Amino acid sequence: MSLTANLGDVKTTVCHPATTTHGRLDQADRELMGIHDNVIRIAVGLESVDDLKADCERGFQALR
Repeated sequence: MSLTANLGDVKTTVCHPATTTHGRLDQADRELMGIHDNVIRIAVGLESVDDLKADCERGFQALR
């Protein structure tokens, strides 16, 4: 997975909408749209499910 603001790819990408795609909106407007600061967007690509699970688990472990 890669961090990006571009969601049109064949590989899985991760985006933080509050600072990328919706970063121009103020916080109140974003929250009205359900885009809170703790939301991430994952656009799933063509990788195997097992690889995606492993990538997510590595990311979650890094947060702990």
